[in-house]
Amino acid sequence: MMMSDTAKDRTTHLLKKRGSVSSLSSHEFRWKEARGRTKDSMSTVSYMDEPCQPEDASRLTVHMENTYQLGPTKRFSAVIVNHILKDVLTTYLQEEQYEPELCRQMTKTISEVIKAQVKDLMIPRYKLIVIVHIGQLTGQSILIGSRCLWDPKTDDFASFIFRNSSLFALANVYTVYFE
Repeated sequence: MMMSDTAKDRTTHLLKKRGSVSSLSSHEFRWKEARGRTKDSMSTVSYMDEPCQPEDASRLTVHMENTYQLGPTKRFSAVIVNHILKDVLTTYLQEEQYEPELCRQMTKTISEVIKAQVKDLMIPRYKLIVIVHIGQLTGQSILIGSRCLWDPKTDDFASFIFRNSSLFALANVYTVYFE
């Protein structure tokens, strides 16, 4: 199936405009497969990582207007996030035994799951920080502290501790309002 000349010209023009260049300079390249059929082939290389031309820079820059909004329209609900923390930790760790390598991977997985579920709440203009600690439960005590610089009127956190017969888990979610 061959492209018409106008379609080729249009394609070449769009590729050059987008920053892509045809490796064959819009010439057709015919090659035969092992069964003897011929095919048309045109390969393109995109140069998205290279700096763009000055006239393209204004097109790519996003200009945002000031909203002059001093506070959040929707507040972070620690109660809802506590339910999310409880559900996720219980689901993932209820039957697990402590194994260092498995728990190392589980902290990453659980953090991503919690972050995704909190993002689904669609609280605008909040930055999320999710921290999960998992350790072996052998009768020892542990003290975990965190410090943050924030505005107590807009920023908040939620925390949940989970324990089973061989491990403990602590999950913290911090939300910081982004002005």
